Amino acid sequence: MRDPYEVLGVPRGASAAAIKSAYRKLAKKHHPDNNKNDPKAAARFAEINSANEIIGDEEKRKQFDRGEIDAEGKPRFQGFPGGGFSGGDARGRAGPGGFETYTFRSGPGGMEGGAGGFEDILNSMFGAGARARGGGRQFEFDTGGVGLDLDLSVAMTVSLEEAVQGAEKRVRLPTGKELNVKIPAGVSSGQQIRLKGQGETAPGHRPGDLLITVTIAPHPFFKVDGNDLRVELPITLYEAVLGGKVRVPTLGGAVELSIPKNTSSGRTFRLKGKGLPKAGSPGDLYVTARIILPDGNDAELEALMEKWRDQHPYNPRSDLG
Repeated sequence: MRDPYEVLGVPRGASAAAIKSAYRKLAKKHHPDNNKNDPKAAARFAEINSANEIIGDEEKRKQFDRGEIDAEGKPRFQGFPGGGFSGGDARGRAGPGGFETYTFRSGPGGMEGGAGGFEDILNSMFGAGARARGGGRQFEFDTGGVGLDLDLSVAMTVSLEEAVQGAEKRVRLPTGKELNVKIPAGVSSGQQIRLKGQGETAPGHRPGDLLITVTIAPHPFFKVDGNDLRVELPITLYEAVLGGKVRVPTLGGAVELSIPKNTSSGRTFRLKGKGLPKAGSPGDLYVTARIILPDGNDAELEALMEKWRDQHPYNPRSDLG
């Protein structure tokens, strides 16, 4: 993966706010839902998210800047501590990329000669699992507790209906691999789905996991408020004055709502249990009426309002001073 600073287009000395702003702009620009005809959009979006996971996190950013982790968040091998070892000839040289290259040569007593033997030297550095074999020319190291982070993280956007009802979505991994993923019904924005063994692999290690962070896309008219939903309902001027029954959209299909006479714009009605269908405590749907006038000028309506204004004056802003 490229340098995360390069991916987000920010300098190394950028502030946390600048990094956050750059990430939001790029994530919005390259989101797969906004680039459905671009097959590379998902890979770019995943790369942007991975970069933000490194330098958008204060602790990981410090580790990356110090060279302790790479651009994928994996630990870097920093070389062996110290410059020499007793009981043999061990020399450390700075190699490409700042890593130290060590050449082991046997001393007069051979690899197993000297104080404690070379096996003890390996054990002191790597633990009891370090072994020398092949006549002192081949080495096998069991690093024990030094683990590799083989997990992969990707972001997935689902519609509100998919989050409520569940769905099967296809996700593209940073490795280029594609998977069909079942999104469980009732998933919430920000929730993570873990797929065991679907991460990266490395010899001698268990496969990592795939972590999918779910985001619910904005809905054309519903707004999510916890377990509740909110929707603005356009009504006519005569429906507001005379009252009537109007159809209101819900996740389960449209229902009828009775609008009382003299309903002001902004009045909110509660439809119990018509919000998000969470187990045990389904949310409610809050419907806010908005009076919408017809497009264009209507001479008859204007004449009626002028007559009404002259005969029935009132001031709804009297409390504002």
